[in-house]
Amino acid sequence: MRGKLEILALVVGFVGLIGVATITGLPMWKVTAFIGSNIIVMETLWEGLWMNCIRQANIQMQCKVYDSLLILPPDLQAARGLMCISVLLAATALLVSFCGTRRTTCFMDDVRGKNVTMAVGGGLFLLSCFTTLIPVCWTAHTVIRKFYNVQVIDAQKRELGEALYIGWATSGLLLVAGVILICRGTIDRGHAPDEYYTQAAANSEDDVELERKPSSLYSKQQYV
Repeated sequence: MRGKLEILALVVGFVGLIGVATITGLPMWKVTAFIGSNIIVMETLWEGLWMNCIRQANIQMQCKVYDSLLILPPDLQAARGLMCISVLLAATALLVSFCGTRRTTCFMDDVRGKNVTMAVGGGLFLLSCFTTLIPVCWTAHTVIRKFYNVQVIDAQKRELGEALYIGWATSGLLLVAGVILICRGTIDRGHAPDEYYTQAAANSEDDVELERKPSSLYSKQQYV
């Protein structure tokens, strides 16, 4: 059962890593709002962390990378940094958690070391979850606030893009993976000493038994 939980957490964490990397590169964080006179204009505009994309009717999509980082708004600059950190945290968490599984030989028979490694990997997954939620929720709040602002013209209003919904789902996956790994490491940590001492006692009994056998054989030969 414990091995199945480890595999489940690693699979969920791997899917979360793919989701974080996907939403970091997708330009669909903000999309054109078709309200008012915008419904006449047959084009769709997407805004992402790294580029803008526009697609008109019967025309192939065209994207343009932002010219300079300094001209971007502060929320977009912060979202870039946080998403890059989230990708690194998720990748590191997946690697650390894999090293702490029972099927690997990283810590040999050190059960306590494996449990601590699993807990550390779970904590990294939780940090990745938070660093993903912050830019996604921040961007969603900015979009909704500008959408209901009467001072903003209809052409500048945006709606929530697909990348934000993927970001919320990805954060949930990272949260599940982190909770499983932390619970797996902390629960087994209390049983690790018992298992260790039991194994040590069994090994000592085997050694004593092996030591007694030659002596008994030698005594019989001596009597003969």
